[in-house]
Amino acid sequence: MVAGLGLIGGSLAMSIKSRQQFHVLGFDTQEETNKLALEKGAVDEICTDFIAGVEQADILILATPIPITLQYIKQLNDMTLRKKLVVTDVSSVKGNVMKQSAEITNRALAFIGGHPMAGSHKQGIQAAKAHLFENAIYVLTPSEDAALEDVERLKEVLAPTKARFLVFSTEEHDEMTAVISHFPHLIASSLVHQARNWQETHPYLEDLAAGGFRDITRIASSNPILWKDIFLQNRPILISMLEDWIREMEQVKSLLNESNGEATEEYLMQAKQYRDGLPVKKRGAIPSFYDIYVDIHDQPGALLHVIGHLADKDISIKNIEILEVREGITGVLRISFQSSKEQKESKRVLEDRNYEVTIED
Repeated sequence: MVAGLGLIGGSLAMSIKSRQQFHVLGFDTQEETNKLALEKGAVDEICTDFIAGVEQADILILATPIPITLQYIKQLNDMTLRKKLVVTDVSSVKGNVMKQSAEITNRALAFIGGHPMAGSHKQGIQAAKAHLFENAIYVLTPSEDAALEDVERLKEVLAPTKARFLVFSTEEHDEMTAVISHFPHLIASSLVHQARNWQETHPYLEDLAAGGFRDITRIASSNPILWKDIFLQNRPILISMLEDWIREMEQVKSLLNESNGEATEEYLMQAKQYRDGLPVKKRGAIPSFYDIYVDIHDQPGALLHVIGHLADKDISIKNIEILEVREGITGVLRISFQSSKEQKESKRVLEDRNYEVTIED
């Protein structure tokens, strides 16, 4: 049973339902969402009552906001269950959820924290896709009472997502996601606020806000309600990181105050070396994509032609991004592939058609 049929819950339901051996029950407090879930084929059956649905289920996925997930865990603990129930969630901060699960005394419950690390700029069941989690990292944080066989059983049910499962402790998960996800979002939002304040002085600022600024602040456009909950749930770690960040900025400020060119260059070089050394071609949280960079001109059909040439050769594109296109000048496409073989073949195909193509080492 999937409780909460939004983007994440709906996508999980659709993925699991693709295996005919599973019968997927759905539950959502919004009647319209339940209706759309049935119409979309995300679930086999809708339960209008949470408790009645739980009594039928073997596995329960709580795809709800963290405060509601905490309420459901309390409610489950007080239920009389006739068979074992494996329970998991999708919360991007595990601390409070796992703390609540540690208080479970109901012997019929086995709780395994979960965090599928994929999403979309769209929301709701309308945006749900069965392939949303393909090749994504799916973190599991089992409670002390969850047996290894419970974890393997959950993995089996979630296998149709084609996600890559990693098992972490609660502390490991929350610290790592804070570093690579939550804190960058906080910084992106602060940069947008800074630009908005400066626009009072420079009205044309928004016309110049392209390239690097647009890329680094893109995540600030995500759902504010969702991110408010994430910030508050992971508050202690984020406060600690903010303190570290302030010290880091004081160091940068000192370099500039002293006009220390050599130390400033070294600071930037160390950042570049670490960033360039991230394991983008290993099976880590950063997708293992192989990129090419293609120069294109600002003219109708330019993007279509590039994609068409690769499609003619049955080359599968995993991601495509326009890094920079301004009116009348050359822009750059970053095209990502799953393998080095596809990367090199794409470079050859496009260069044969007189495109300028670059592969960064």
